[in-house]
Amino acid sequence: MPAASHVAPACLSEADASPPTRSRLDGLYVDHHGWLLAWLQRKLGNQHDAADLAQDTFVRILAGRDLQAIQQPRAYLATVARGLLVNWCQRQALERAYLQALAALPEPQAPSPEQRLLILQTLHQVDAMLDTLPAAARRAFLLSQIEGLGYDEIARRLGLSLSTVKRHMKLAFVHCLALVE
Repeated sequence: MPAASHVAPACLSEADASPPTRSRLDGLYVDHHGWLLAWLQRKLGNQHDAADLAQDTFVRILAGRDLQAIQQPRAYLATVARGLLVNWCQRQALERAYLQALAALPEPQAPSPEQRLLILQTLHQVDAMLDTLPAAARRAFLLSQIEGLGYDEIARRLGLSLSTVKRHMKLAFVHCLALVE
């Protein structure tokens, strides 16, 4: 597909973006969207999800970086898209694991479709919250909540002091409380 046939979506050409930024983003989109979409399709084997992730990549770039500083557009696009792809795969795995556990429940214990949706949305929110934690705090929290380990055992496993584990756990619980509010 020729590059000239690509037109940047309206959400990528926001009126509040400065004209040089909008022009640079339009150029980035026109020049590289087809390549990025094909790259993501090869990774996913699915055009619909690839299109969503390609769009998310450009939205993320619009929200977070001075476009003039991008020296190697395809490398930068691939790096941003790869991070989004990793998050997408983690969320898909989380959803599959939940649905498998749900399928294993006897029929009377299985939640209604509405309850399933609420649970999946909550799992996605918790997963997104965990992504905002530093890696050590996230590991400590998961060892505590998923594996049921005490703080002493977490400290031993992670090679951290007990006070550091407590600090990580406090940070994780504060994030959980913010999610509830």
